[in-house]
Amino acid sequence: MDTDKIVGKRIKSLRESQSIGLEEMAERTGLDVVQITRIESDKDLPSLAPLIKIARALGVRLGTFLDDQDALGPVISRKISRKEGISFSTNQTASRTHMDYYSLSADKSGRHMEPFIIQVAPKEVGEFQLSSHEGEEFIFCLDGSIEVVYGEDSHVLEEGDSIYYDSIVAHHVHATDSRGAKILAVVYTPI
Repeated sequence: MDTDKIVGKRIKSLRESQSIGLEEMAERTGLDVVQITRIESDKDLPSLAPLIKIARALGVRLGTFLDDQDALGPVISRKISRKEGISFSTNQTASRTHMDYYSLSADKSGRHMEPFIIQVAPKEVGEFQLSSHEGEEFIFCLDGSIEVVYGEDSHVLEEGDSIYYDSIVAHHVHATDSRGAKILAVVYTPI
């Protein structure tokens, strides 16, 4: 399955099943109609902040767009069977992506947390855009080094370091060097 092509279709299907028009969706999310249309037609894969706004507007979990929600009991995620990752760009005006997300709970229905292994691309020269959304995030640096810009502060995490923060504060995560990094991230967003 091409995961880059399922997010928009699921959003559109959920929106239409709830009889929510594009204008109403724009009002609920604070996004413009053109952006929503591009997302629903799978021309753009949104960053986490708009995706969370869309999930809240539809009254669903963030993971609803990324998984099949099969299992009610425990879910085991085996490295050997990990599904293809989804790339998100945190800079909506550019087509580049800098993180590949691998869900660790795609088959778990009714969950409140979204655990991911994230492969962070090597540091690129240029500016990045901070994002914010409701909820909390926990990040554990598995390999390499990352910088977490949190409001006006900046924190560098090396392998074995972690950070837990309120994601309503504007933030950005990126690798500190040309090696890239790998992190475990757990995102919680209230519905």
